Amino acid sequence: MTTGQVGRAPAAAPSVAAARRRITVRGVVQGVGFRPFVHTLATELGLTGHVVNTDEGVVAEVEGHPAALARFAERIGSEAPPLALVEAVDGEDLAAVGEPGFRILPSRGHGSSRTLVAPDAATCDACLTELTDPADRRHRHPFLTCTHCGPRFTIVTGLPYDRALTTMDRFPMCADCAGEYADPADRRFHAQPIACHGCGPRLRLLTADPDDRTRPPRPEHGTDPVAGTRRLLANGAIVAVKGLGGYHLVCDASNDNAVKLLRRRKARGDKPLALMARHIDDVAHLVRVRDEERALLTGHQRPIVLLRRIPDPALVPGAPALSEAVAPVGPDLGVMLPYTPLHHLLLGLPGDPPGPRLLVMTSGNLAGEPIVTDDDEALRRLAHLADAWLTHDRPIRIPCDDSVVRISDGEPLFVRRSRGYAPFPVALPVPVRPALAAGGDLKNVLCLAEGRRAWLSAHIGDMDDFATQLAFEAAEAHLETVTGVRPQLLAADRHPGYRSGQWAQRHTEGRPLVRVQHHHAHIAAAMAEHGLDGGRPVIGVAFDGTGYGDDQAVWGGEILLADYDGYRRFGQLAYVPLPGGDTTVRRPYRMALAHLRAAGVDWAEDLPPVAACPPDERRLLARQLERDLNCVPTSSMGRLFDAVSSLAGICHRAGYEAQAAVALEAAALTAGEDDGAGYAFALHTAPEGPRGPAADTLADPAPLLTAIVRDVRAGTAPALIAARFHTAVADLVRHLCGLARERAGLGTVALTGGVFANTLLAEATAGRLREDGFTVLRHRAIPPNDGGLALGQIVVAARTTPLYGGVGVP
Repeated sequence: MTTGQVGRAPAAAPSVAAARRRITVRGVVQGVGFRPFVHTLATELGLTGHVVNTDEGVVAEVEGHPAALARFAERIGSEAPPLALVEAVDGEDLAAVGEPGFRILPSRGHGSSRTLVAPDAATCDACLTELTDPADRRHRHPFLTCTHCGPRFTIVTGLPYDRALTTMDRFPMCADCAGEYADPADRRFHAQPIACHGCGPRLRLLTADPDDRTRPPRPEHGTDPVAGTRRLLANGAIVAVKGLGGYHLVCDASNDNAVKLLRRRKARGDKPLALMARHIDDVAHLVRVRDEERALLTGHQRPIVLLRRIPDPALVPGAPALSEAVAPVGPDLGVMLPYTPLHHLLLGLPGDPPGPRLLVMTSGNLAGEPIVTDDDEALRRLAHLADAWLTHDRPIRIPCDDSVVRISDGEPLFVRRSRGYAPFPVALPVPVRPALAAGGDLKNVLCLAEGRRAWLSAHIGDMDDFATQLAFEAAEAHLETVTGVRPQLLAADRHPGYRSGQWAQRHTEGRPLVRVQHHHAHIAAAMAEHGLDGGRPVIGVAFDGTGYGDDQAVWGGEILLADYDGYRRFGQLAYVPLPGGDTTVRRPYRMALAHLRAAGVDWAEDLPPVAACPPDERRLLARQLERDLNCVPTSSMGRLFDAVSSLAGICHRAGYEAQAAVALEAAALTAGEDDGAGYAFALHTAPEGPRGPAADTLADPAPLLTAIVRDVRAGTAPALIAARFHTAVADLVRHLCGLARERAGLGTVALTGGVFANTLLAEATAGRLREDGFTVLRHRAIPPNDGGLALGQIVVAARTTPLYGGVGVP
């Protein structure tokens, strides 16, 4: 990989003695074209010297006129390549040695890296031009890439980042690619995934036997794999397509039969499916696209962006139709644009035969399982889901699902942070010793941290499935490899049944393990993301579905006065019984009946949740609540959303997490003007409970539920009930935060937990708090749900066991 001397700069002005400096650049500076950029910059400024990749980042030694050295140091950070992220530029004066020319040296290091691996990036415009140019040697090449785009994180097997330490090491470069790879003037200089038609990788299309799916699929020899796949999709087939971070299940989003078949095979229920469009214009008749959303859709991360649907969209001549089965419920459509050359080919280049313009693009797995990455495993696990497989021979080192983002208050709000963003680190406000946080059991994401950086893994999934637990172990090992962090401290949730916590317990190996309360971790994550050092507590509003409480109850409607060292439970939703655990989560009408009973409201037949509950189940549920059998108390705001959704007649059964709450938000968005009476919670001073002291203040939803029952019986529209409920929750937070400020003198509020992925509630709540003069912290770099939990666990654990020494808390 030695490139030797590649250029000679003009000598420095003779009137001024030459100076020499070593410049170390830290951040995402490998695999992004940084060394060629340094070469070009140094040559332009008349400097000599060399540049090299090391474990610490990119190190350049430059020699020449002092003024040119100063300009070099300034421009190296401000004019970096598009995929680079410069975190620090450090300089050190050296003695001039008269080094001729400027050289790019081979990488050096010992695999203990403190530089950063870039996330996978969408195909750049220059590569797209080549993809569509019949005269270019990479015309229609499905793995076309350069230093400004393509796979990174998902193909890295070791560091420093060189081709031999990626899954491209099995593909020897042809002479043309090798020439580009070695040429600092070429944008493919040291582009580790460099490829072409001659040197691979290569696609392969396999089709299932429709009469016997137990038989191995057969290769389609003599057929262009892309053209064959497009024909299959146009004819209603479901194809498993191997992408950057795993397999997708793909079908024509305009074909109602194909979409419904995919739903049945995947056991998807009513959960919306992600959509890939050729252009934003292809969905402009279906959704509203604001400037901030357009920037997300077209940027190099290319996440799934949740876009607000246009009610009753008009038919637009020439616009592609969309099957209603893509997203039968919910206020949003999840849309992404192509981010690999293969995606562009599947959706069609100019001059291609007509084909689908909108594709369903959903993770290649069954519900609850991790995304499939291995080719043999894809043929086995997806055998009953797919009619064909479009695969290739470049291995995926680590799974990486698509990221999901929405815009709220003009800023990105992550629902899932994964491809395009992992493993970008989050800056920490305080230094921490090398640590690993295991996250939670839903939407699991783990975190490694050292010093002032925290690296979150890609989305792993729900830990109930054994395959997900294996994926967790693989992700942890890979993240250690790409960060060089060797944890001396472990952190996990306090829930004794969480598999993530059990994994941490089994892997202590003499290291301290700190158990962190779920909602404390949520609040600490918001604080850390916003750079708070923990010197002053915040008012933490943590609303979600479930979290293990200090009294062994299910928490989820909490107001905590918290810093990194600890917390006090200032406010909470009043406890109600959660009868039957997960069964009640899947059947919101059960939660509604439990709330009605706690509020003293009879189960009359005219109420929607009563009618939705079968008579035999209703009788059993009544005895269960009366005798307190298998009824854990819960203060969960997420479960209250479920109850109100059923009480309003909107959603009685949930086929996926938070379906009832999402449907309630969707209804509220259609409510229009409201000139009626609102709803309100009753606030009480909390007594000492049988399980220990409760919060200072209890928010009792009984008056709110009674008012909803009155509205239901008066024939009030469900949408209006939903809107009034959202208003009541926002007003509750406003009031409780006002009380907390009066009593504790705090002026900063952190809104966190999965309930605040509801943009209607989050924006209304944040607006009220800002009107009252509060500083409001909302998640922007990590999700508010359990996908951000590990970051909070890290900073709490680090405070419990300081940077140098300390003992873990069980």
